Amino acid sequence: MIDCGEGAQKELQRQRLKLPRLNHIFLTHLHGDHVFGLPGLIGTMALSGLEGDITIHTFEDGKKILSTMFDYFNRGLPIDVKINVIRPEEAIVFENDSLRVRTVPLRHKIPAVGYVFEEKPGLRHIDRAMCDFHGVPIWAFNRIKAGEDFIKPDGSVIANSILTKDPNPPRSYAHISDTSYIPDLASKIRGVDLLFHETTYLTPDSDKAKERGHSTAAEAARIAKDAGARRLVTGHYSSRYKDDSLFLEEARSIFPNVILGKEGLRIPI
Repeated sequence: MIDCGEGAQKELQRQRLKLPRLNHIFLTHLHGDHVFGLPGLIGTMALSGLEGDITIHTFEDGKKILSTMFDYFNRGLPIDVKINVIRPEEAIVFENDSLRVRTVPLRHKIPAVGYVFEEKPGLRHIDRAMCDFHGVPIWAFNRIKAGEDFIKPDGSVIANSILTKDPNPPRSYAHISDTSYIPDLASKIRGVDLLFHETTYLTPDSDKAKERGHSTAAEAARIAKDAGARRLVTGHYSSRYKDDSLFLEEARSIFPNVILGKEGLRIPI
């Protein structure tokens, strides 16, 4: 989960998302509209009978603020809240066997980061017909998937490329929220499959965007284009605009593959 605004737990339930699967929350920065939902969410998870731990990735100030908040509002609950302290820099903040998450520094009124989620290359796919033809036993399949060749009892070697097919290409997602335009950001998120980039303002209000540490739809589209992203999702719209389609129109004038972000939207990657 990225950020946690007010009422997040209600929206998660409305979208029928499974709270037991939520193990990590990545905070982009410490403005209230991105963090005020945390006590309610943790409390709801605990009251639902969930146990275990959840890790919140945030800045040192966030650790101090949230620790005090949880000690007061969530004392004695079975959820163990862990804090992983991050900094406004390029760094890997989480990694497991299948996924790597790294931060990129943003330019806002307070320290802020974006997140890049990168799937690691998967195992190769077994070509069952070829494996059967060459007499590969089932117990050897995992080794074959991992890239090993197969040695027959007579000593002949069957190359892995004959027995397997290429793995699915790894997927990537970049989440860039609350930042003014940073031209060199594109090089740090190069080639992502899906990019969410805030589009708080439209070009006629670009001065206001720069002053307040935000971006226009056109600036987000330029980042997507320069990064070679496959798709761009807009969002974080200023309430001054009554027609969200204006963001889509402005972004598409620069980068064609744009999705208008809205509540409840689901996007396959």
